[in-house]
Amino acid sequence: MGMGSPFEDQLREVGLRVTRPRISVLEELEEHPHSSADDVRQGVTRRLGSVSTQAIYDVLHILTEKRLLREVEPHGSVPLYELARHDNHHHLVCRSCRSIVNIPCVVGSAPCLTPSDDHGYLLDEAEVTFWGFCPACREAGRGIATEDPVVQ
Repeated sequence: MGMGSPFEDQLREVGLRVTRPRISVLEELEEHPHSSADDVRQGVTRRLGSVSTQAIYDVLHILTEKRLLREVEPHGSVPLYELARHDNHHHLVCRSCRSIVNIPCVVGSAPCLTPSDDHGYLLDEAEVTFWGFCPACREAGRGIATEDPVVQ
């Protein structure tokens, strides 16, 4: 752990102690965004040696609660984690291979979408997931039948 790394500063800013598992989770998600808890556990284990699954879940939970991580849960997927960049981006998800691509919001500041009625909620974020088939899956012939939906 380098002294005063951005991750150490971020942990301190939200009132958390700097620990090797917390730093390792953040480093792992910096290198491998949209990772499942199990993917994160495997990466942290490569970095630190044995780490309990519960410890990883605890770190993911507290870092998400403190808004250092963002949890993304595309329909039919386990929760996936990424660093919270607070850049108001959305996601493209391939229906076949489940690859995920970040795309910036077209409007700018959060929330970039405004519902017709906010029902009194103070809104701070809008999550949009675009679904389709990535170029590799289309090339492989997956998703042809639903590629051009016919509206009846």
